[in-house]
Amino acid sequence: MNKKVSIIIRTKNEERWISSCLKSVFSQKYKNFEVIIVDNKSKDKTIEVAKKFPIKKVVKIKNYLPGEALNLGVKNSRGYYFVCLSSHCIPIDNNWLGNLVNAIKKNKKCAGVYGRQEPMSFSSPSDKRDLLIVFGLDKKVQKKDSFFHNANSIIRRDVWKKYPFSSTVTNIEDRLWAQTVLEKKYHIIYEPKASVYHYHGIHQGGEIKRLNNVFNIIKNQSSSYRVGKIKPENLKIAAIIPIRGKSMFINKKPLLQRTINAAKGSKLINKIFVSTDNKSTAKLARNLGAECSFIRPKSLSNQRVNVSAVQKFTLNRIEKDGELFDLIVHLEETFPFRPNDLIDDMINFMLQNGYDSVIASKKEHAWMWKEDSGGFIKRIDSGDVPRQFKEKTFIGFHGVCSITYPEFIRKGNLLGKNIGFYEIKNPLSSFEVKTQMSAKIFSKIL
Repeated sequence: MNKKVSIIIRTKNEERWISSCLKSVFSQKYKNFEVIIVDNKSKDKTIEVAKKFPIKKVVKIKNYLPGEALNLGVKNSRGYYFVCLSSHCIPIDNNWLGNLVNAIKKNKKCAGVYGRQEPMSFSSPSDKRDLLIVFGLDKKVQKKDSFFHNANSIIRRDVWKKYPFSSTVTNIEDRLWAQTVLEKKYHIIYEPKASVYHYHGIHQGGEIKRLNNVFNIIKNQSSSYRVGKIKPENLKIAAIIPIRGKSMFINKKPLLQRTINAAKGSKLINKIFVSTDNKSTAKLARNLGAECSFIRPKSLSNQRVNVSAVQKFTLNRIEKDGELFDLIVHLEETFPFRPNDLIDDMINFMLQNGYDSVIASKKEHAWMWKEDSGGFIKRIDSGDVPRQFKEKTFIGFHGVCSITYPEFIRKGNLLGKNIGFYEIKNPLSSFEVKTQMSAKIFSKIL
């Protein structure tokens, strides 16, 4: 019979990663395991998201040290073996756990096994270089080499009882532990078949140009090169459409319908919410197939209130009802000409590149000026320069589509710091219906 395994996952504000990590963990073929979360004062929704999975226990640690956190997790577990897994590691396939167990159970002198780590598509060049160099394709039995990385590893409980992790060191607790067990004549095994995607490297980055050169050489010479991608179908994604007052009707059809239909056309959006201050709009939204279970306060419709405040309130209400989402898609009804597949293309673009947020945008080559608070006009572009030499300038259209993580909306921001600009090339996509003139134009186009 397969022996029980305890998977210990240390977390601190890992909401962005925990769904992908646990989704892969609970898809393993080796089923006799439990998951213990050791949380270090997470302030986001890490634990709420984790509890959507059948985890065994959440343990809180007050004064975090990496070795002590693992020791605490093991003390609260029951497995014959225990796995240390970083919360931002994603097991590559459903044989990952079985491969770790097989490697350790075949050798009674083996104290622990660590698996391969492969980079994400958006890992930095230095991290890609480090992971590809350090974690190779050959299995190794280490009798003298004390390198051991517990972001992806399995350890025998009976060995740990004799030689627990250090409760005082601030890092490299895994290598210090490995050195101890090697001195006691145990072995360490490296098993490349037990592989995870991990966006962090194990060394500090250096000069970018040189790192890119090193990475490109490794990539070109390796037939097994691959990078991790967060699969959007494993995420829970919501679209939120804020609307003030009643929806505009053009040619006897509500403008809101086009935006709801665009969200419905997405293969990746799980739920569509309309946030409104108007009961008739709420009823219309529900008839069109969107969720609209509450009416937001009229105070949020004040001209001085920005859309970030509206979205913050809306997300808070949705989460109070027990709904947690990995990504939020912001759409506005006043943009009726979204290209087909725009939303899904932007979601994939964001996950592929590791952005905090993405926004629909178009490049602008025109001459531009800005008026400051004193009424003075200042030019902000580089002037009369041929287009091919001019700096890139983007105009963002968040109402067409912008996508972000809930963590930023909770702080009152529609976008994070690391923003990706997704270019929309159809000129109609940025056409906004807000005035009587634009409504007439829209009617004629239809």
